[in-house]
This record gives sequence, structure tokens and C-alpha cells, in this order.
Amino acid sequence: MRGLSDDTPGPGLSNTPGPGRVRGSFEAAVAAMAVLAALALLVSGCATGGTGARDEGPAHSDSVAGVAEAKSPSPSATVDDHVDAVKLVKDDPTVSAAVKHELKPCVADEYAVDVSYGKLTGGTVNDVVVNVMTCGEAIGIGSYVYRATGGTYENVFKAEEPPVYAEIDRGDLVVTKQVYEKGDPVSSPSGENVITYRWTSGRFVQEYSTHNEYSNAVGGDASPAPSGN
Repeated sequence: MRGLSDDTPGPGLSNTPGPGRVRGSFEAAVAAMAVLAALALLVSGCATGGTGARDEGPAHSDSVAGVAEAKSPSPSATVDDHVDAVKLVKDDPTVSAAVKHELKPCVADEYAVDVSYGKLTGGTVNDVVVNVMTCGEAIGIGSYVYRATGGTYENVFKAEEPPVYAEIDRGDLVVTKQVYEKGDPVSSPSGENVITYRWTSGRFVQEYSTHNEYSNAVGGDASPAPSGN
């Protein structure tokens, strides 16, 4: 008789795999094939993009095209934000001779002129706000608004009582005029008047006016106050 270690199967034993072992081997093979297929799909996906998690598919490219299209300006939004403000003021017959006299280069060809662009008068082209200042103290001596009309710019507002400065605030024109009492140094005005204008029926109409008084606790230069007040 042979022991259990013999290769010959004993009574009731067989070398032929049973149904359970065959089914288990088949399921294992199927699972292995599924894993290999998933790995192949993953590798092909990575090879296509080349940038891993940062890749973005066609759906994203559609959204990028939409953003680019939204940023494209319409003809009504076309503006010219490169106006020669110095020439505009010098050629303007409504600007006073005193302002034109002060409108000169401070250093080389640099002028003390501030220019702002924005919608004030309801046109399709940006309006131009120009502030002319002195070279030394940068005191505003003239503020102007130019509106595009028929390919040219028309002066629709001016303020030439120094010190004055005009700005665009949410579609309104805000003009600030500093107030000097007798003896106030240039660096320390006594207060300011802030006037808000709104374009109404083809012209600027005053909407609000605010007066602010400054504290004189801090001293300044003994320079005289600018003329005009």
C-alpha cells in the first residue's frame, strides 16, 4: 500500500479538477483580464493628453471659446483711449488763455495733465476727462470733459477756478474744489466742495453738493494760497 504522499490517488480521490476548482480558476482569469483591460485604457488615456490631471477635454474647449467670444468687443463698445489731451486742450477755443499759458512741459516732453476715459454722456465712445495742473504744486487749474461727436471731440464741461479736479464716479462727473481761507498754506486747505454732476437732456446738471472742512491741527508750508478764490 502507498501512503498519502504517493502520486497515485487513493480510493475516492482523483487528479481531475472538480467543478468548484474549474469555476474558481475561470473567475480568476476573467478578473485578471478585466484588470489588464482597465490598465490598458488608463495608459492610452494618459498617452493621449500628456499632462495628467491638468488635461481638459473638448467640453472645456467649448467653454473657453464661449469666454473668448464674450470678451470680443461689439462695435458699440469701440473706444479710443489714446487721445492727445494736450493738443485737445490747446486747440479748444473755450479754454482760457491763462490755462493754455500754464500748459507747458514740466520735464522734457512730460505735461502735468491727467486723463480719464469713461461713460458720462451716454454715447457709444468713451468720454474724455482732462485735468490740467501746475508743474510745481500739481494744483488743478482746469478740468474739462470732451464728448465724441461726429468723429471729433466737443467740450461739454469746463471748470477753471483753481484748485479744481474732476473725476468719473459710476457714470457721474465729480468735481472737487479745494477751499482756502486767508493765510492757508497750499498744502493745507481749510476744506473742499465736492459737486456731483449728471448728464441730463444733453448737458451736465448738478445733482449733489458736499462741503468738507479739514482740521488745521497739522501745520504746513507758509506758501500763499493759489489765486482764484
